[in-house]
Amino acid sequence: MLNKNILFSLILLSAVVPVSAQKGQKVDTTRVSAVNGNQRNVMLNASDNTSPREINIGLPSSVGGTTILENDLPVVYYYWPELPNKSWRQSVSLKSTSLMSLSQVAGTTGNIGYAVNSYSQTGTKNFQGKVKFTLNNYGWIQPDINISGPINNGWAYSAGVFLNYDPGTTNLAFTKYADQTKIFRIGLTKFFNNKRGQINFQYKYADSYGITDYSLFEYEKNGKVKEVNGYKIGRSSYIVNDGTARYLGLDGGEYYNVTADGNYAKSKSHTINLFGKYVFDNAWQLNFSSCLHIAKASVAGYIPTGLAVVDKSAGYAYKDGTPYSGYVGTILGQSSPRNPITDFQTRLWFNRKFSRHDLNIGLLEQLHDAYYSSNRVFYYQTAENKPQHLYSSKTDEYGFYNYNKGAAYYDGKENQISVYGNDNWQVNRNFNLNYGLFLRYHTISGKHCLSPRNVGFTLDNSEFENIHDNLFNIAGFVNAKYNITKEFGVVANFQYTETNGGLENYNLPAEPNMKKSRVPLGGIGIFWNNKYLQLISQGTILYKNNYLTKYNMVNPSNSSDIENIQVYYDVQTIGWTSDAIITPFKGFALHLLLTLQNPIYKNFSFTAFKKDYDYSGKNVLKISKILSEIDPSYTFGKYDKWKLWASFRYYSKQFANLTNVLYFAPHWETFAGLDYKLNKHIKLSGSVVNFLNDRGATGTINGAELVTDPTPYYGRLMTGSSIMPFTLRFSAMIKF
Repeated sequence: MLNKNILFSLILLSAVVPVSAQKGQKVDTTRVSAVNGNQRNVMLNASDNTSPREINIGLPSSVGGTTILENDLPVVYYYWPELPNKSWRQSVSLKSTSLMSLSQVAGTTGNIGYAVNSYSQTGTKNFQGKVKFTLNNYGWIQPDINISGPINNGWAYSAGVFLNYDPGTTNLAFTKYADQTKIFRIGLTKFFNNKRGQINFQYKYADSYGITDYSLFEYEKNGKVKEVNGYKIGRSSYIVNDGTARYLGLDGGEYYNVTADGNYAKSKSHTINLFGKYVFDNAWQLNFSSCLHIAKASVAGYIPTGLAVVDKSAGYAYKDGTPYSGYVGTILGQSSPRNPITDFQTRLWFNRKFSRHDLNIGLLEQLHDAYYSSNRVFYYQTAENKPQHLYSSKTDEYGFYNYNKGAAYYDGKENQISVYGNDNWQVNRNFNLNYGLFLRYHTISGKHCLSPRNVGFTLDNSEFENIHDNLFNIAGFVNAKYNITKEFGVVANFQYTETNGGLENYNLPAEPNMKKSRVPLGGIGIFWNNKYLQLISQGTILYKNNYLTKYNMVNPSNSSDIENIQVYYDVQTIGWTSDAIITPFKGFALHLLLTLQNPIYKNFSFTAFKKDYDYSGKNVLKISKILSEIDPSYTFGKYDKWKLWASFRYYSKQFANLTNVLYFAPHWETFAGLDYKLNKHIKLSGSVVNFLNDRGATGTINGAELVTDPTPYYGRLMTGSSIMPFTLRFSAMIKF
């Protein structure tokens, strides 16, 4: 249920300062929030320790979260079944990490949204080492080390090890760690003579698994939730105590057991990178980056789909046959075992600065070869901390039922070849124009299965059809800035992107809708930039048609009746954002952000359980209409050794089901930290996540998408997502 969700190391350490503004620093006010990653706190993620947070632009969130690039190429071609955090983490083995603006993303990838671009630590002409050690009060340990230095004759090396052992906060019953990730890197660098540039070769190996837990809570009026006896939100686990489910393999028809931290849940990958730059005599600079990524990607997850109250006459029982009464949770288990994926991507672009122009012309080639199968099964469990399996007349002797109902499969290749160009033109002293065009030719080939995904479905004796799509997409942007005075001016921007979907659209038996999805986005506003204030205030309008989301719909009349459906719809959002950095005196900076928006569904209709539904005009799920950030920081002491910082994020109520009758109350995400530079080699950091200890829920209420009457849900147990509980983090950074 990927509906998407930037960075990480800064998140764990307090080394990430929410705001950075220095006296005399030149800042383009029109890009305060769009370019500087620190100023958007992308590494401060209140949901988990593994990935950058997602920056909302008024569209439904992606299961893949914020797009992540390394060395100007996506870490993974497509986020499922191999999420980017399976092979990428913020690390000292990365030389730099920054946030790309909406127009940068549109102009270089043809996509919509913000993205993070990171660059690997390459070989250095002098020996250097970086060691960072991070831990928290729940037992999370993360050693991270990189060394680099010279060899001879212009050659240099770099090597790094990143280890992550995170037990999470919910104390899983069947495993020690909720996330265990190992990433190893080694690289060689060759410096060209006369400082013309360099070429880098790097190899990366990654081994990772992660487990997503959910929260159990009592739902109340006004969108508030209450903890139930024996279950603490964010501290208790709703995953069955043995962490195991039984599946029927699509390919071969064999039954097998999966534990969420075992081999069927791990993703392993090998990545080879070749990248660098070269400056010619005529001042043109060639930049290049190529990547071969080979993976065996696995997913094992458990998704709550409903809760029902039963008495002993309903026939539910524990494994030993003891009758059960109370709340029964219905769970969907998904297993995508060892899916083979091979990606090859290469980007080549030329840059030249001359007169009033900064020109880039580039080529992007992306090849993707993937086999994907997702086996599914359902089971029942108790509604408590570390639940137990329940059996009924509907389950088999192992406690499972509905094997492969709604299972997914595809096998094929994608090829995208794109050309692009962009220019930053300083027309005159007061007028700046930044514009670009991106053209993409996209082919899809392979096969998909037309057979219905009934109970017991396998690929044996199924009906297949070949896939053959030839698609063309265009993207572009224009950003204009005009200074009315030296400090004050106006901005206007427009960008356009379009896509047709990809191989993943063929995972179900129905012929997918491959119509073009178009996303125009426009805005106009003002900026004011002086010694004490950097401000931009802008109104925007965005529309996206033919948006695809996959649902595990639960019949409101029968929580055990579930349909896996795809829904195509449109989204429109009108918003206004003001973003400011205030620096009233030396050492102090205050970042303020306020967004007002109204994202709504358009043309949202589908059929489920033999009934037609239409939710056009309803509010988009999980997106607050009011977003606010308050980020103060203060640097003090001799040589600015101390830095005290905090970050407060406010989210207004979030609608939790498609009918909008269920929603979650507003909540705060809070962070604070203190950094101390002992000397130029050692930096110590301490931080707090959720220091207000907010126990509210977020996201959607599983299994309640179609509910129209909220009254029966008041005082009733439900499941959903939540932010991390009060957490203390500590880190030490050593450079030598």
